[in-house]
Amino acid sequence: MVDIDLSQLPFTLLDDSGRERVARGADMAYFDSDEVVLEAGQPGEFVFIIHKGEVAEFDPHAPASHSRIAHYTAGDLFGAISILNGTSRYRFKAEQESLCYVIPKALFERLCDDYPAFADFFRHGLVQKTRLLAERRIESGANMAGFMLARISECMRAPVIVDAVTTIAAAVARLNESHADSLLVGEGCRFGVVTKTDLLNALVMEGATQARPVVTIAHFELVSAGPDQYLFDALVQMTRHRVARVVVVEQGRPVGVVELTDLLSYFSSHSYMVGLELEQADTVEKLARASAKLSGLVQTLMAQGVKLRFVMDLLAALNGRIVEKAFQFLTQPHHRARSCLMVMGSEGRGEQILKTDQDNALIVADGMDWPDCAAVMQRVTETLCTLGYPPCPGNIMVSNPAWVNSESGWRTAITRWAERRDGTSLMNLAIMLDAHGVAGDTRLLERLRRHLFDSCARDELLLSHFARAALHFSAPLTLFGSLRKPRHGIDIKKGGIFPIVHGVRTLALECRITATSTLARLEALAGQGRLEADFAADLGEALALFIELRLKRQLAQLDGRQSSDEPDLIMVQNLSSLERDLLREALHIVKDFQQRLTHRFHLEY
Repeated sequence: MVDIDLSQLPFTLLDDSGRERVARGADMAYFDSDEVVLEAGQPGEFVFIIHKGEVAEFDPHAPASHSRIAHYTAGDLFGAISILNGTSRYRFKAEQESLCYVIPKALFERLCDDYPAFADFFRHGLVQKTRLLAERRIESGANMAGFMLARISECMRAPVIVDAVTTIAAAVARLNESHADSLLVGEGCRFGVVTKTDLLNALVMEGATQARPVVTIAHFELVSAGPDQYLFDALVQMTRHRVARVVVVEQGRPVGVVELTDLLSYFSSHSYMVGLELEQADTVEKLARASAKLSGLVQTLMAQGVKLRFVMDLLAALNGRIVEKAFQFLTQPHHRARSCLMVMGSEGRGEQILKTDQDNALIVADGMDWPDCAAVMQRVTETLCTLGYPPCPGNIMVSNPAWVNSESGWRTAITRWAERRDGTSLMNLAIMLDAHGVAGDTRLLERLRRHLFDSCARDELLLSHFARAALHFSAPLTLFGSLRKPRHGIDIKKGGIFPIVHGVRTLALECRITATSTLARLEALAGQGRLEADFAADLGEALALFIELRLKRQLAQLDGRQSSDEPDLIMVQNLSSLERDLLREALHIVKDFQQRLTHRFHLEY
């Protein structure tokens, strides 16, 4: 029996008996420097796990300058795909004296038959592997695991539906019979919602008669979700829209309702308590106390294995609400009704998790008189600093008059940026593309976005200049396709996050996609056929992996476990074998994406 470490994926997909079979059935093999371990076209006979040494993977059909495609070091595994496919597509050669554990083909195949999840690990790509890694992490947080994997259909209750002629008295009777907190009113092909609070306000505050049709007090702008969506999505929707229920819709018809009380009985979430404290905050001081709890919420959610996209969605909703409430505290209602506060950068894309620098601007409706606007915006910036959002080093804030303008003024600025195409103008267009309205009349921003598309989407020369920034930073891979391992770490923002974010932003501009989140833009691009669905999914998973690796480093700094002031620097040496494998694969996807952008926008010239 060999002493082999089986505590990491994929061997954690086996039970104790399976791991014992590996330990008993594995052997060791020595390979001299430059010795071919597995030749292209050769039948796969072993799975190799490197104990000591280094092995390179080559494509014998590629030009010599591009033939080296991967590099493996201690703890890395290779050869499994060769067994599953029958023969090896690539050549594996030892680059120095190497000692490997070897698992015979017959044992590996029996393990694949007995443990389907183990087999699937080798058959799947980046998307499935990152999901599998997340699921493994979830197991350490049992309370969250059930909630993370639960679908809305598991928690929804049957809807109480009445027709439009139903009276208020009859509606109250139906609610009492069903012990529900809300009912749906059908009027033609649409449905509205009526809550107990709506009924009480109508009868007591408005003096409505019991014979009045209940449809007259229904709200027809429903917050809805599908039955197959994750239950966590319902929580995000409730947080974002500040509602206590989500209507479950399938094929255009309501099939259920998820009430907040149902959701909380299924899972008691600290996130809801933070959201509740935000809603109840009626002063800047109380808002600051609630805002200060967001980093702790992030740590809790990540420790419990919550999928990163859910965390980003929830934090985007909470951060947006904080900024909106601060704006409400400091501005008059008639000014808010004719202006739009927008956030930009990672916050505008909904990809801000821990608080970063302020990036915001203001649109003021044409013809509105707001003489003290500059003083109010200065207070907004100062208040956001109090709430934990540091000033923007580039001064892209509402306290800077350059980022406060009328609607027509912004239209003129966008037209000027599109015509100039210099570095600053292109940067400003990118900033504006990611803008998301959080307070006031968001229709002002929607009209500006349409003008931006009209000015830029069909301008091939501008798109070419715009796309070039995605190539400014190359993926941190060696000439031979392996991960660089500088002592100070690799910059994951420059080498991974930015090329995806800006490349996708460019395609979204070309295709006039209004979504601001990178993941939502990828889904829209796949839906339009602009990107293959599998490649778009891989880009999304690569981005999520980069953000998660950076977030883990940021959280470690918050805990005092790391003292570096460079949260974007990832130490490859500190990653697990699987994380290194996923990172290498994700960076190759970035490299592929940059090549696609080069060809599409003719950036090679």
